[in-house]
Amino acid sequence: MRLNNILQRLSLELRKRFSSPESYARYLGVHIGDNCLINIRDWGTEPYLICIGNNVQITRGVSLLCHGGGHAVRWKYPEFDTFGKIVIEDWCYIGSGAQIMPGVVVGYGSLVASGSIVTKSVPPYSVVAGNPARIICSTDDYVAKNIKFNLNTKRLTPKEKRLYLLNLPEDKFVKK
Repeated sequence: MRLNNILQRLSLELRKRFSSPESYARYLGVHIGDNCLINIRDWGTEPYLICIGNNVQITRGVSLLCHGGGHAVRWKYPEFDTFGKIVIEDWCYIGSGAQIMPGVVVGYGSLVASGSIVTKSVPPYSVVAGNPARIICSTDDYVAKNIKFNLNTKRLTPKEKRLYLLNLPEDKFVKK
């Protein structure tokens, strides 16, 4: 391997490890809006095909896949490749371990549950879950079901939040 290639790989690895996930994604060509919370660093081989809106949260272990499957038929079609852009619109939440497949649009204000495999576009204000992901309710239905558990802790410091949560009665917590 040539020295230039080694230095380029080292530079990319250092950037991946030591810059913020958002900064690294932008460096790779991911379009990211404002006020996002991104907690992944693996963007696949075509990150420039991913567009993330404003106020989006992407949690750990999420995979955004812009291509796939071509290798299985290259014995017959040696140059075979398919791609799909991924768009995550404003105010979406993508739960831990979810996979978003090529060509999917996650609509405005939608919630993708942890572990979901999203094979089709998600309409705005939908909650999807499962493999394959299916609509389970609207975000309004989700709020109606869970508003009684809202604890309004977003403005607390981590120390204040811990003290508050550890002193709450059991009926204030979600139970399944």
